[in-house]
Amino acid sequence: MAKIALGCEPVVGSLTPSKKREYRLTNRLQEGKRPLYAVVFNFIDSRYFNVFATVGGNRVTVYQCLDEGVIAVLQSYVDEDVRKYNQKDESFYTVSWACNIDGAPFVVAGGINGIIRVINASNEEIHKSFVGHGDSINEIRTQPLKPSLIVSASKDESVRLWNVHTGICILIFAGAGGHRNEVLSVDFHPSDIYRIASCGMDNTVKIWSMKEFWTYVEKSFTWTDCPSKFPTKYVQFPVFIASVHSNYVDCNRWLGDFMLSKNLSFLLQILLHLAVALEEFDDTPESEKQPSITSFEKLAVVNKIVLNVAIMLILVSCFAQLQSVDNEIVLWEPKMKEQSPGEGTADILQKYPVPECDIWFIKFSCDFNYNAAAIGNREGKIYVWELQSSPPVLIASIVSLSGYLMLNPNLQLDRLQCPLMEAPSLAAVRMGQYGAGIQLHHPHELYIQVVPSGFDVTVNLL
Repeated sequence: MAKIALGCEPVVGSLTPSKKREYRLTNRLQEGKRPLYAVVFNFIDSRYFNVFATVGGNRVTVYQCLDEGVIAVLQSYVDEDVRKYNQKDESFYTVSWACNIDGAPFVVAGGINGIIRVINASNEEIHKSFVGHGDSINEIRTQPLKPSLIVSASKDESVRLWNVHTGICILIFAGAGGHRNEVLSVDFHPSDIYRIASCGMDNTVKIWSMKEFWTYVEKSFTWTDCPSKFPTKYVQFPVFIASVHSNYVDCNRWLGDFMLSKNLSFLLQILLHLAVALEEFDDTPESEKQPSITSFEKLAVVNKIVLNVAIMLILVSCFAQLQSVDNEIVLWEPKMKEQSPGEGTADILQKYPVPECDIWFIKFSCDFNYNAAAIGNREGKIYVWELQSSPPVLIASIVSLSGYLMLNPNLQLDRLQCPLMEAPSLAAVRMGQYGAGIQLHHPHELYIQVVPSGFDVTVNLL
């Protein structure tokens, strides 16, 4: 376990906006009444830099930013396997863009059922479905240097590396040195292809290395046998473990060799434990619960609810007066000991305050060049922090006119370069005509630079 380095105090950013950049609301979308848990722009292929995907409920939707602030719906997919396999209704929590070896753009989504759906956006078909996680999937990220590789973080306390081309689970990061609770976030190192970082409800950030297992990664691209016969390997010990935060860590991102991470408030941690305890208190099997109950049973249920609410109010009153230091993003440097895997020091360098960001769970997002990070809060505000400055500079504090909760705000994208044709959904709805044509080709190189423009897109998530 790494130790927190002693020395200079971390620099804390001011919440006074510098107004270096102004943002304006150009469009507002609403997908039904369910919350949208993720919105992700395509940073994998520069030809689709103005295309983004959203997930919420059992739906995956693909949009494109057009001129004049117009946003067009390209594709919409609905997961209906719940009826076939008697599962819970799917609720997608995370989405990421990936790329097949032939250049086809993939949309990869996962959620409460623990199944990863890989959608080929070029032919509007399900490419593969990955089954392996034992519980819900909290985040999926794509390797920017090899966009056919994705990594998934799950409630089953594991992180898995997948090949979207062959459908193989290559590595499982779990075991003796793994997470001891739900894994909430994971990220690939931007330049070191062997490293990933994960964090979760065990209050730790763990850095893993794939270097000694890289031959299996290469083998996964040429594997022609059944995916279940692939020699999937366990990576049981991380190369670095840090407890930079005192509570659950719900988001981490690499910033070069540095790390950005954010955690939940202590009050929320108490309430989450309470919610789990109350759920476990009701030990009646689902099959034995009756749809209709007597008046006496109704009274008992009401009494139980009143008792539970009273307990929660007592806890809230006990902790509401605490000055929380958890509503912030922390920038820190992991310093590893080559001879002692898992050990080292963590230098906390800067802190980016995010007021009222104390609910389960809110992730932050970075622009392509990692010049800025954006995060929302429970009051509908978005804070945009400059990452390449010290002390930290708050670029803007954006207020949602409707006051909606911002679960996963992303930053501005750029102007349309070519119109798009209609892209009907695979299993949902035909959304209509939007333009005149698109060609899907293999990208000759990865997206290296964001084209600058004055076109801002802000998505309000409901």
